[in-house]
Amino acid sequence: MDKIIEQLLAMADEGATADAVSQLLAKDGTALLRELMQGYFDRRAEQERRVKVVGVDGVERSEVRTASRRIETPVGEIEVKRLLYQAPGVEGLAPLDAALGLPDEKYTHDVRRIVAEESAKSSFDEVVELIAKRTGAHVPKRQVEELTVRAAQDFDAFYRDRLREPEDTDDLLVLSFDGKGIAMRHEDLREATRKAAAAEPKLHTRLAKGEKPNRKRMAQVAVVYSIALWQRTSSDVLHGLRTPRAGTRPRPTNKRVWASAERSAQAVINDAFDEALRRDPDLRRRWVVLVDGQRDQIKRVERAARKIGVEITIVLDIVHALEYLWRAAYAFHKDGTSEAESWVEHQLVKLLSGRSGGEIAKSMRLMAKSHGLDVTAARPVEKAAGYLVKHTRLLHYDRALADGLPIATGVIEGACRYLVQDRMGRTGARWSLTGAEAILRLRALRTSGDFDDYWQFHLAKENERTHQSRYADGEIPNPLPAKRPVLKLVK
Repeated sequence: MDKIIEQLLAMADEGATADAVSQLLAKDGTALLRELMQGYFDRRAEQERRVKVVGVDGVERSEVRTASRRIETPVGEIEVKRLLYQAPGVEGLAPLDAALGLPDEKYTHDVRRIVAEESAKSSFDEVVELIAKRTGAHVPKRQVEELTVRAAQDFDAFYRDRLREPEDTDDLLVLSFDGKGIAMRHEDLREATRKAAAAEPKLHTRLAKGEKPNRKRMAQVAVVYSIALWQRTSSDVLHGLRTPRAGTRPRPTNKRVWASAERSAQAVINDAFDEALRRDPDLRRRWVVLVDGQRDQIKRVERAARKIGVEITIVLDIVHALEYLWRAAYAFHKDGTSEAESWVEHQLVKLLSGRSGGEIAKSMRLMAKSHGLDVTAARPVEKAAGYLVKHTRLLHYDRALADGLPIATGVIEGACRYLVQDRMGRTGARWSLTGAEAILRLRALRTSGDFDDYWQFHLAKENERTHQSRYADGEIPNPLPAKRPVLKLVK
């Protein structure tokens, strides 16, 4: 400490810059903190007293010797001395490790938290570099990957065991789902994709028409949130498309988003319905499910709803319908023209006003015939018509608008981007299944605002696994002297 003060005084006389002072404190200040931490652990070792240690196997560890281990902390490597209790044929136990809250491996929980939070945002190589620059710790890349997986292992238990009070609101309870592909290592692809990837390509320099790279595994993305009713008309929707206005629409609240590449799509959808049920156990609110029209997805949603006995309103994303309409418009009008835009708006007004998908599809097909379009030119029209017919029961936008329901899947589309694509879709990345799942879980915790609560839950689970599970009756003998009572001055 005195040396640092002398250096600072000398730098003040020399007129050193703020950057130079910061660099000095970052280097020598970290060394000082490491010395202080080492002193603390040495003091705890001096205070340790002998206790009776019985393992979960019922064997008393009566042989006692002093042992040491090295741990990596945010300020650097520290040596920890403690008593190790042993017996023939069984593992040794060190009660002071439990009293100090030390993990089994070298890296302390503070270091592990840094790894977990930074790995959720940056590549593993960048995390190694950041830790080296910003802390006194050293964590190689392989250990960063392993610690990331370990940090996320209590994700499912956290949400399953979490006590959530029912939401005291009449707002809509909204669920939405989508899928996003993640480039995987060959051995971690789903079986069907792996078999397709193993097939020899027809061409060696590039894929033939219709072939796919078969290198991605689909992650199922889910979101659950509450939102206030927002009644509007078809004119309001059209006006909003032309000139979007900020602050006019209600914002989602209590939003939780997550994704899984490991679990099946049905399992993730079931989890989302369980999450919604925790928020509305009496089923008194209106449940709305926004979908993009994928048939299997709709079947899974309906299956999950039947499982818990809840009535849901399924709404087809209006943006997906618009994409089909735009492609059909270019069969009749040139790309980018006002005529194409007017045609799309005319069809959209029909949809928003309650015209059936079959009725609109029929008029589109008649128009294609009247224009004399051949099979190729009419293909986008036929695709749009088929889409509307197939989903006509989900196209009651007039009712949805009158009831104040959302009709677009922007929330889940955004989740696919920032939860999955922004981290998992980096050029050249190939993920293992365990690594991808861990990153998805950590990003979900951060995005949902649950990371701090999760970390406390994770530390409690780690203590159970690492310490309590090894002692008889889960009771860890305390080798440190009792805390001194805090005396208060009474006036």
